[in-house]
Amino acid sequence: MAIVDAHAAFEIRSWTSTDGLRLAYRAYAGDNARLPVICLPGLTRNGRDFEDLAAHLAAGGRRVLCPDLRGRGESDYARDPMTYQPPVYAQDLAGLLSAEGITRFIAVGTSLGGILTMMLAAGQPGLVAGAVLNDIGPVIEADGLARISDYVGQGRSYLTWMHAARGLRETMGDIYPDFSIEDWLRLAKRLMALGTGGRIAFDYDMKIAVPIEAANEAKEEAEAKARSGGDPVPPAADLWPLFMALAPVPLVVVHGALSDILSGETAAAMATRHPDCDLVSLPRVGHAPTLDEPEARAAIDRLLARLD
Repeated sequence: MAIVDAHAAFEIRSWTSTDGLRLAYRAYAGDNARLPVICLPGLTRNGRDFEDLAAHLAAGGRRVLCPDLRGRGESDYARDPMTYQPPVYAQDLAGLLSAEGITRFIAVGTSLGGILTMMLAAGQPGLVAGAVLNDIGPVIEADGLARISDYVGQGRSYLTWMHAARGLRETMGDIYPDFSIEDWLRLAKRLMALGTGGRIAFDYDMKIAVPIEAANEAKEEAEAKARSGGDPVPPAADLWPLFMALAPVPLVVVHGALSDILSGETAAAMATRHPDCDLVSLPRVGHAPTLDEPEARAAIDRLLARLD
């Protein structure tokens, strides 16, 4: 049964994964004759990340869906933490498309959500009609990966929303150097939720770190064996073919100039290799832009206008 939010024009709906999880999403009504937009969040984020963008698009008559990936937000936590991996997320999203009767859509993907966008485009040509890749590309910088490995799964909680906002400012101030305390409060309410015992905590299953830790351990073992004369370490996966699956459709790449995930060099190479790419670089923003920035919002509007 859909739950209607009394303060915004969306419903909270759900679908069921192949392994029996209830997965939630925000559904903003719009003109069914137009291509819908599906907003896909980053690793530790959820559908609330897009609340301002979704409201903006819905006000223009666009149908918008903002799913919570398994283990995030209103969605169930996975029984097996090793299912917290991109191929499973992509399979889950196929179930959402089926439930909503969507055969073609415009994707807005932040970080992990951008990787899923590329995977969906590669897996089913024609499914993605246009895309926004928010601070993600086929080359992911090692410094950014190390930072993510350090913080993901580290449970922290706060007594009040102001404490939460100040905690984010302490850990993420270099990502959003121009944020006001009101901006930090808004971000805290996207990233966190009121949990047990009245504490405010990050709104995801800390076990999403398990596959990351397993991959890091496997890499360290392979490197140790290589140093002792064993087989060389296998090269990292080449994501350029996934990126080029988006070549047939118009693309917006949003790049945070302070990002430690998407370098300026990679962003420029993406714009060069893709035949129809609108590259927007945002100064004084790291990983990842909120997509509330005027330049990002304008680029998204341009893309949607072309696809109407």
